[in-house]
Amino acid sequence: MKVKKRLVEIFTAGCPVCSDTVKLVREMACESCEIRVYDLNAGCETNQCRQKTEQYGIRRLPAVVVDGKLVGCCENQNPVSPAALAAAGIGRCCK
Repeated sequence: MKVKKRLVEIFTAGCPVCSDTVKLVREMACESCEIRVYDLNAGCETNQCRQKTEQYGIRRLPAVVVDGKLVGCCENQNPVSPAALAAAGIGRCCK
């Protein structure tokens, strides 16, 4: 059976809190998670990362998006937590 990849996008500003969030997501992620980190402070080759913040309704960094949906804690502008990441499916293998 082919395992479906879960797309996990992390939006950061390159700050220490953002680095901790990237580390936490990487520690919790399973082999089914494809992780992409967008450092908005550094920018990206195209304007894609900034367009995605608008598309996802990101108002505060760091922010985590799983399969196109902003994780609940980020929606409510709360800090990223292991419980919120787990509730979004990070760490559970996709089938």
